[in-house]
Amino acid sequence: MIKTGIRRLLLLAVTLLLVTVLAFVAFSIIPGDPTDSILGMNATEEQIAVLRSQLGLDLPLWQRYWNWLSGFLTGDLGTSYNFDMPVATLLSSRIVPTLTLAGMSFVLILVISVPLGVLSARYAGGRLDKALTVLTHLNMSVPGFVMGIAVVYLFGLVLKWFRPGGYVSPEEGLGAYLRFMLFPSLAVALPKSAMTVKMLRSSILSELHADYVRTARAKGNPPGATLWRHVLRNAMLPVVTFLATIMAELLAGSIVVEQVFSIPGLGQMLVSSIGNRDYPVVQAIIVLVGFAVVVCNFLADSVYHLLDPRLKGR
Repeated sequence: MIKTGIRRLLLLAVTLLLVTVLAFVAFSIIPGDPTDSILGMNATEEQIAVLRSQLGLDLPLWQRYWNWLSGFLTGDLGTSYNFDMPVATLLSSRIVPTLTLAGMSFVLILVISVPLGVLSARYAGGRLDKALTVLTHLNMSVPGFVMGIAVVYLFGLVLKWFRPGGYVSPEEGLGAYLRFMLFPSLAVALPKSAMTVKMLRSSILSELHADYVRTARAKGNPPGATLWRHVLRNAMLPVVTFLATIMAELLAGSIVVEQVFSIPGLGQMLVSSIGNRDYPVVQAIIVLVGFAVVVCNFLADSVYHLLDPRLKGR
């Protein structure tokens, strides 16, 4: 068991290292020079050479990567080309809305999908199951930006439960901030909830034919108790991995929703930094998101092993 844990941790470390290599190399070899966006197209060769030397862009690729990685491991994410300030300072002001959006979306996914998935499986073939199936397929077919616009229209313009575009920061009041973030979180969560409901339903239905279910029913356990106490635990095994993937997508895929709701998060900063060729900011965001994806999958694998005793030692 200990050897298995050490092996998985080493694999995690290697994967994270590869993420840094890909993030750095990808933005070092693409066409375009950040000095163009900083100095403009009328800069002289001398000015460009001086700036490239100041930014360290005249060094070999491996040396630039090593300098960047060394700084990254010590908390120095570099300096923004456009804002001329530490990247860590920029991200610290933007990471809270993104984490809040991802966290609230994930909670909503669990709150919505688990009860509906169980109900859909329990009454499979019935009217409730058919209605839920129609709703899940409808939600899965709606693109993220359309769902965001629909939430803005319904809750913002029709019901007037929040002011569209009127972002509320945590400093203005935690309650008001969480209330505003509830609506973009709902826009993110609804399509993912539909996918989770569909997967959980299929997993539960496959478990209902297992021998332990027949044994539990033979002992006189009610169908509902058997479903919640025994079947759901085993049915959640494949869903756990799926939820980890969703969590990673929530962190990486909130760019569109942040744009629709004018949320000053990492996604909004990533879009503007790519357009301005502010590579230190772009690399830092991509690496942080990549780390989150890898760690989420690692934690999901760990939870999977805890839930399924058959995987111990593997």
